[in-house]
Amino acid sequence: MIKIAPSILAADFACLREHIRLVESAGADVIHCDVMDGHFVPNLTFGPLIVNAARRSTSLLVEAHLMIAQPERYISAFREAGADRIIVHVETCPHLHRVVHQIKETGAGAGVAVNPATSLATVEEILPDIDLLLLMTVNPGFGGQSFIPATIEKIRRSRQMIAALRKEILIEVDGGIDNETAATVVEAGARLLVAGSAIFGAADPATACRELRQRAEEGLTRTIISAHA
Repeated sequence: MIKIAPSILAADFACLREHIRLVESAGADVIHCDVMDGHFVPNLTFGPLIVNAARRSTSLLVEAHLMIAQPERYISAFREAGADRIIVHVETCPHLHRVVHQIKETGAGAGVAVNPATSLATVEEILPDIDLLLLMTVNPGFGGQSFIPATIEKIRRSRQMIAALRKEILIEVDGGIDNETAATVVEAGARLLVAGSAIFGAADPATACRELRQRAEEGLTRTIISAHA
């Protein structure tokens, strides 16, 4: 099953509730909150207050993607703000196992994100402990970037690693996801697609959300046909 996670980074914060409700009505599955600190990535976005505003605007699952240094200092704050799932970067966590279990102890789902140039070997040992693996398909820090084609093979390899574990771990992709790339990442193994500019940058975010799902499901259909060929 394909899931769509509109990123509020690209939404109009003057009407955040309305934008979130638009995509919820269009069938979005998750509200994605990109938290940046200006240290780990060269941009500064928002903190727990905006995550809480998103939480109060929807009944959908809200996930906080922490692109920040020392995320362990803020896990409780984002959970208290209403994040149902918290995602940290392997690049910022020298004690990743500890941080993942810190997240789980709050009752939130635990995800780990990997940058395009970071090897999947860095998450191999933590895979059995997480609910979600987020593969960045652009270098993190800014919305509206172009998809990095080399990440397709990385999605495929992550799917194989997870299949070998025989464990339900959701593969999420974030960066440059639009109507041109959605089917390709799904064919490679992604099942949760983050999209910001492709949805909230459109004249009609609700229609854009529906079209993105349609394109993604075309990729899933091709995967099923190929498996039975």
